[in-house]
Amino acid sequence: MSEQGQYLYAIVAINEEKSFGPIGIGNQNSEVYSVCYRDIGAVISDSPIFHYPVTRENTIAHQKVMEEVMKQYPMLPVRFGTIGEGIHLIMEKVLKARYEELRDSLNYMRDKMELGLKAIWPDMKPIFQEIAEKNKDIGQLKQRLLQKRGGSQRDQVRLGEMVKEALDARKVHEEQAILRSFHGLWVEQKISAPFGDQIVTNTAFLVEKDKEGAFDRAVEDVTAMYDGNMKFKYVGPVPPCNFVEIVVKW
Repeated sequence: MSEQGQYLYAIVAINEEKSFGPIGIGNQNSEVYSVCYRDIGAVISDSPIFHYPVTRENTIAHQKVMEEVMKQYPMLPVRFGTIGEGIHLIMEKVLKARYEELRDSLNYMRDKMELGLKAIWPDMKPIFQEIAEKNKDIGQLKQRLLQKRGGSQRDQVRLGEMVKEALDARKVHEEQAILRSFHGLWVEQKISAPFGDQIVTNTAFLVEKDKEGAFDRAVEDVTAMYDGNMKFKYVGPVPPCNFVEIVVKW
């Protein structure tokens, strides 16, 4: 039988022990609760000491606990899969040893939230068509290949490279235009590398809570500006995992 420890989800600004319900990771419906030192606490649940695989079920469970906690308290996400071998160790190695660091980070995050925005081209056909029309070299090479019914492999590869270069440049242009709409509304931003042809930007923003309404309106404005030619996925508030992650080394 595995030894018992405590799974860590988050560090919170709290000065009392509190239960968050039987929502812990794993299949045991473990109670999630806080243990405190002065005015900070660790949100934990009892757990066997073993390696949790990064599965959809486990990551969602970890995320849901953080989402529940952040409804009530300023919080700092702890790296997925962190397990302490006893509450005493968590108190000594985390809450007491890193008290000033954690308190300062909590104070910084207290009035902020993470919002996410993804912009996606819903239909690539008109994008590629426009690239061919506006880029003379691409248009000519494409026409030559059509006339030769495929042409040489070298020309086909070159055409693919030219289209990719033009598409990447178009993405940069569109991303910059989109992000300008949010100028002055965020404290920090993190732009993730887009995956696939359709994603133009995938950006996380750290936003002061009193600017959430203005940010919402900016999303509405940029959506209207593209008039259906760009699909926007707007999420949040979510745990600020893109801007802070507590890593514990025992």
